[in-house]
Amino acid sequence: MKTRAFTLIELLVVIAIIAVLMAILMPSLRAAKDHARRIHCVSNVKYLALAWFMYQDDNDGELVPGHTNPGNWVLRPADGATVEQKKQAIRDGLLYPYVGKEVDVYACPADQRDRDPRNYTFRSFSIAGGANGESWSGYTQAKKYVDLKKPAIRYIFVEEIDPRGYNVGSWQMNPGPKTWVDPVAMWHNQQSTLGYADGHAEMHRWMDKYFIDWNLKAMRNEAFSFSLSPPSDAREDIEFMARGFPYKSLN
Repeated sequence: MKTRAFTLIELLVVIAIIAVLMAILMPSLRAAKDHARRIHCVSNVKYLALAWFMYQDDNDGELVPGHTNPGNWVLRPADGATVEQKKQAIRDGLLYPYVGKEVDVYACPADQRDRDPRNYTFRSFSIAGGANGESWSGYTQAKKYVDLKKPAIRYIFVEEIDPRGYNVGSWQMNPGPKTWVDPVAMWHNQQSTLGYADGHAEMHRWMDKYFIDWNLKAMRNEAFSFSLSPPSDAREDIEFMARGFPYKSLN
């Protein structure tokens, strides 16, 4: 039986049809991938939030120290540490046994800095300073779980982007005067994951362009300065984070 090969015109038509189909499908595939990463990220932070809750339950209500010093929830690796050394700094922390010794839950799957030779980073999340973290003026830290009023709105874990190459200390803001100190990571299309004192986690969408642009500078390794006072027409995000910041009392 005689077969007929495709002509050049027919091959070009087939290629063109494939190209059109790929152009139609690729946005859907990217959206599906982004959605899977968001679900994974929220799951990781929920895991951390539940581990944080279990720690205080095992320690007479004492909150795990939220700094990055020895004897805290994670340790601070030496400058120039490899990704593996940064993972070890997590394993040496007090919270690690409560996450089932799963180091990957400390990272957001959309955070690709562990592959960036300019800025090797593994841990994507920080503890807010008011939850027994790095001390800061303007508020009295919560040391015990009972110090946290309305735990369902008090976030503990923040998806952070520290342009110094490692999430140093704790994530900070000024909840009294309502000004920013540290940036947040927006790996999910201007959204970040937060983990709360009651053990739940959720993704929050940022609204103020002024704030979004400031964080994008940190994410892109552009010229960046810590601390930001939002203008009067960019207050939605600062009001939300000030309302949920964990502390015992304002000074």
